[in-house]
Amino acid sequence: MQEEVENKTVHFAVKTTVVTAKVLWRALKAYEDHIKRKLSIKELSGEKTVKGMQTVKQLIGKGEGVSKMDIGDEGIREFNQAAKKYGVDYAIVKDKSEDPPKYVVFFKAKDADAISMVMKEKAAKLKKNENSMEKPSVLMKLKEFKIKAASFIHRDKEKKKERER
Repeated sequence: MQEEVENKTVHFAVKTTVVTAKVLWRALKAYEDHIKRKLSIKELSGEKTVKGMQTVKQLIGKGEGVSKMDIGDEGIREFNQAAKKYGVDYAIVKDKSEDPPKYVVFFKAKDADAISMVMKEKAAKLKKNENSMEKPSVLMKLKEFKIKAASFIHRDKEKKKERER
């Protein structure tokens, strides 16, 4: 990567008899105008690269193959987090034809390996959440202990002061 950055150069060809500051200034200004024109042409043609979550139309418009996968009706947040982590371009669509609606993910075909990693991570997070649901909450335990503590008979200790001589 570092070598690529070091090897990039710009070539100027300027016809002049004497190289002066004014000539160099005009050459740099011409190069700057060239870059601005190039960028404006890209903006006008609509070449905007969208990363991450996008619409199905944008995903298909990239000209790469598209695949789909059902992800169910829960765990969409986990899927989004993992997909951002792996830099996957995807689109989530709600399938309303089924009676609990399910979600379908469309992604680029070349991202299939990354999607498999995303699904593994999503499954691990869901499994972790299920295991945490099996454990009773601390607040429920506290309520139980309060009830047990209230059932005990509390005897007030009498304080007697006696003088000893």
